[in-house]
Amino acid sequence: MVASLKNNFLIAMPSLNDPFFYHSVVYLCKHSEQGSMGIIINMPTKIMLNELLEHLQITCEAPAAKTTPVLFGGPVSKNQGMVLHNHPQGRWTNSIKVSEDIFLTSSADILQDIGHNQGPENMLVALGYASWGEGQLEQEIAENSWLSAPANTEVLFTTPSQQRWQKAASLLGIDIKLLSDDVGHA
Repeated sequence: MVASLKNNFLIAMPSLNDPFFYHSVVYLCKHSEQGSMGIIINMPTKIMLNELLEHLQITCEAPAAKTTPVLFGGPVSKNQGMVLHNHPQGRWTNSIKVSEDIFLTSSADILQDIGHNQGPENMLVALGYASWGEGQLEQEIAENSWLSAPANTEVLFTTPSQQRWQKAASLLGIDIKLLSDDVGHA
């Protein structure tokens, strides 16, 4: 196995036509010999955060929730809420540290805090996640389906979702729009 790609972006190559991953950027939260797991960070749904909170019967006092779309995080467990965020604050039940400044929480208590405007400063709320079995992601990378780049918080939290695919590729010095849809090896 190559070195762990945890805390990296997976950037879909233009030729990747899978309907779940076309032009996607995945933030990898886990990558080991046993498999990989990540959140797609550039596919907003039509569900606004305030609607999700109301559906979960969580009071929403956060004004930004009305204009913050929930992301489609991936095709696995599409009803499971996942929050990528900074500032662990140590009070959420099911949080894992992905990097020095990025955490993944999947417990409802963080949504309670978000609804009461006491959540993390920077966050993405997604439904579902992407997952690969043992060796599957490495095979897809070898088949030229993905590029990988070290993740950064600017792309993750401040770049508009519709610009994340191009912005993540630019971290590698690539204008992804100029890459061919054809795949192959020289």
